[in-house]
Amino acid sequence: MCARRAIRAARSTSRRKGNHVQTLDGHSGKEGLVLTVTYPPGGADEIHRHDAHAFVYVLEGSIVMQLRGAEPVTLKAGEGFYEGPNDVHIVGRNASDSKPAKFVVFLVKKQGVPALLPAK
Repeated sequence: MCARRAIRAARSTSRRKGNHVQTLDGHSGKEGLVLTVTYPPGGADEIHRHDAHAFVYVLEGSIVMQLRGAEPVTLKAGEGFYEGPNDVHIVGRNASDSKPAKFVVFLVKKQGVPALLPAK
């Protein structure tokens, strides 16, 4: 299993497309950001965090998400997931080795802070 994860990490080719950024009136220093993320078959993300409230909604395929201290969750099209500003996202991957997966992420974050921050 460790070799399989290493291969997935090496193929970490998720694509992120920023769809919309909007400052949030009445919430000084905050902005909303909408991203579309596509995992290729077997694709995965590095361990990371967002320093934001992140709402995930799966559009196509199936993904596996896991936060530090929690069990992994497999989500399919039409299902959602939440990450808080202090959560570390230790697993984010396509559940399939043969089909792509696509999801939308809505972030409420500090203006000027990158959407994705490396974590250990």
